[in-house]
Amino acid sequence: MNLLFLTPQIPYPPQHGGALRAYNLIRVLAQRHAITLLSFVRTPEDLDRAGPLRDCCRRIETVPAPTRSHLRRAFSVFLSPEPDLALRLVSTEFQARLDALLRESHFDVLQIEEIMLARYGLALNTNTEPQPRLVFDTYNAEYVLQQRAFETDVRHPRRWAGALYSLIQWRKLRRYEARVCRRFDCTVVVSQADAVALHALDPALPLVVVPNGVDVAHYASYTPGANDPVLPPNSLVFTGKMDFRPNVDAVLWFVESVLPLVQQQVPDVRFYVVGQSPLPRVRALAANPAVIVTGRVPDVRPYIAGAAVYVVPLRIGGGSRLKILEALAMGRAVVSTSLGCEGYPLVADRELVVADEPTDFAREVIALLRDPARRAELGAAGQRFAAERYDWSVIAPLLEEAYRRLVV
Repeated sequence: MNLLFLTPQIPYPPQHGGALRAYNLIRVLAQRHAITLLSFVRTPEDLDRAGPLRDCCRRIETVPAPTRSHLRRAFSVFLSPEPDLALRLVSTEFQARLDALLRESHFDVLQIEEIMLARYGLALNTNTEPQPRLVFDTYNAEYVLQQRAFETDVRHPRRWAGALYSLIQWRKLRRYEARVCRRFDCTVVVSQADAVALHALDPALPLVVVPNGVDVAHYASYTPGANDPVLPPNSLVFTGKMDFRPNVDAVLWFVESVLPLVQQQVPDVRFYVVGQSPLPRVRALAANPAVIVTGRVPDVRPYIAGAAVYVVPLRIGGGSRLKILEALAMGRAVVSTSLGCEGYPLVADRELVVADEPTDFAREVIALLRDPARRAELGAAGQRFAAERYDWSVIAPLLEEAYRRLVV
């Protein structure tokens, strides 16, 4: 098939959830299909760093990402009928480039990644023939994410501004997501929980589950390099984009409510927050000598490999977390909240440990730090789980099958 992918950023290097998913789907699909990519870039160097992506795509087109002032965004939060996410990447140049591509070539499928780009599917000219089939790959049921953010923040007076934002976005996203999913021929969700959430908006929505995956060989085959960081023995690690609200809430909660309890029993524990674009309140956590905030790193694998325990203290979110698959693929012992491992049929106490309250989370972390054999047992079971069920070579064919049902 001839496929056209739209992504909100060049999906290489694959260092956060959206890029990881888009790159690996493209990488596997390119073995059997012709792929054209249209993407936004933030800097001219973005495309220069995307070397392996060029080997996957027949053609790559890029457009500079638009900017929006804080004042304009603040007005739109209250005055626009559209949700904030729908307004982040409004670009007449991107629309013109998309229109030109559709005039120049026939594409069997136009796949749009993430809700930020859904407007380009809504605006598609329906008078031209033949029309590509429209596929919307949504990484979360976004209204659920905002609903959970509201329910978390409203309990803390210092976060009422964030709670108000989430309340407004929650209501707008319910309408917008339903409208988007009705317009597309197929909406791809990453978990059955997200399918249930979107079907609650409209039971007739055409949905298919294509879970997040992991390049097991890439993670399992990691060997330390001479310049790779070496973490101390009792290291806890969290990885993720650190301007993403659920990740920010996770590390703040962990440092404030869980880490002090662990330190009482394991004084030399260290907590590594690994990921690009840490917000000021995340960077401020490094005032605690037990907390290391790395910012962007060239490769997360040395940190995951160095973790005695990998922690997923998420309390907000939707979809499913790629980070947990990365840790499992590297054979790490994982302690997660119930929400952190949502979307995967993991068995608690066999492939990971689940705890939701601060005292329970701390107790499980402490127990694993003191029990290397148990860590190894969990790590081996988790690695088998990732390899057998969630390697991208297993996941991408699910998307191909959805294409085949559409393109007849």
